[in-house]
Amino acid sequence: MNIELKHQPSFALAVVTLAANEEVKVEPGAMVSFSDGITVETKSEGGFFGGLKRMVGGESFFQNTYRASGQGGELTLAPDLPGDMIVIPVQGDAFLLQSGAYIASEMGLTFDTQWGAVEERVLRPGQKYTVDTGHIIGFDSSISFEVRRAGNWKSTILGGEGLVCELTGPGRVLMQTRSEEAFLGWLIPKLPKSSGNN
Repeated sequence: MNIELKHQPSFALAVVTLAANEEVKVEPGAMVSFSDGITVETKSEGGFFGGLKRMVGGESFFQNTYRASGQGGELTLAPDLPGDMIVIPVQGDAFLLQSGAYIASEMGLTFDTQWGAVEERVLRPGQKYTVDTGHIIGFDSSISFEVRRAGNWKSTILGGEGLVCELTGPGRVLMQTRSEEAFLGWLIPKLPKSSGNN
């Protein structure tokens, strides 16, 4: 499998080249296009309870598996919202992701639900780093974390920061430069309202 990322950083598109009969797991709604001969199978990852657990974690109940023909094929993927994508090698240890950050993975990767553009920080052992909860994409399982207020109650309620996550290294932290919650908070009031006469 080869993955080429295009149109970064705002409108990233992943071009996935599959070898003969190779498969890839994809989050529903992430597929943009695919070449002739590719087939798709939709099922609940881990059965009913696995799908239910994924739903509680904010992901889709079902997951798609795309399979190339004997000649191989191409599949393109994109996230729902404008923003960037990166390829994250996961070797041995678990990697924790924010709900909605997952797009696709190789078949050997397993999932377990536990709870913009991408900026990375690598924390030393014992190093603390604070990130707004709406901006966390993911972090290595070697990092410990604590969710707390951004400041005192006045700062939390009036300052617009809300809750933050204090992370303690060692490990990698991935952040998005825009918050989905903030974007929707800005967008929804601007959407046209339907009138009762229509």
